[in-house]
Amino acid sequence: MTSTFPDISISTDRLVLRPFEEADVPALTEMMTDELVTAWTDLPHPYTTADARAWATGKAAAVRTEGRGIALAVTEFLTQRLVGALHVDHTDWRVLSTEIGYVIAPWARGEGYAGESVLAVAHWLFEDQKFERIELRTAADNTASHQVAQKIGCISEGVLRNAWIARSPTEDGGWTDIRTDLIVWSLLPEDLDGVPGRAADASGFGYPEWN
Repeated sequence: MTSTFPDISISTDRLVLRPFEEADVPALTEMMTDELVTAWTDLPHPYTTADARAWATGKAAAVRTEGRGIALAVTEFLTQRLVGALHVDHTDWRVLSTEIGYVIAPWARGEGYAGESVLAVAHWLFEDQKFERIELRTAADNTASHQVAQKIGCISEGVLRNAWIARSPTEDGGWTDIRTDLIVWSLLPEDLDGVPGRAADASGFGYPEWN
C-alpha cells in the first residue's frame, strides 16, 4: 500500500495553504507566466490556461494520492487571493525525507510569504508527520532563494555541479537553456527548535520541479 499525506489545509497568521481548486486557474496562469518563474523552474513555456487547469483540477491532487508528496495553493487569509504555490515532492517514506519547492506571485514578493509558508509546512512535516529531513534545492544564481533558505534556518550542504537547466532570456525575446549548479539545503527537526511557524524572507522564489 502506498503511503500518502492526509488531505489537509495549513493556516498561519496571514496564510492558508490548501488543495488547489478550479477557481485558482486564472491567478495560477498569471503567476506561472512570470519571467522569473520561466527562468528558474521547469514549467512549460509558454504556460497556458490549459496547463493551469490540468494542474489545479488533477495533477496537483495526484502528487498526494500517488504518494509523491503534496501540492498546496498558498492564499492570503484575509483576501483568499492566491499568492503562491508550494510543492512537497520526491518523498522517501522509509527515510522520512522530502523536498520542498515553491513559487510566489510577482505582486506578493517581499512580504515574507515564502518563508512563512515553507516554515508552516516544515513544522507540519516534522511535528505531525514525524519526518526527519527536508531538502530545498536552489540554482547557484538564485540569490533570493538562498536568502529564504538561510532565514528559515536551512543548512547549506554543498553543490550539485551542472545539475539543473535554467532558462535565460535572449535578445530576440525568446529563451535559451543554460546549465547551472544547484545548492542543496537541508532542514532537520532540531533546526527549528525555538523557531516560530512564521519568518520573513527576501522575495520568495523557490526551485520546484513541477510535473
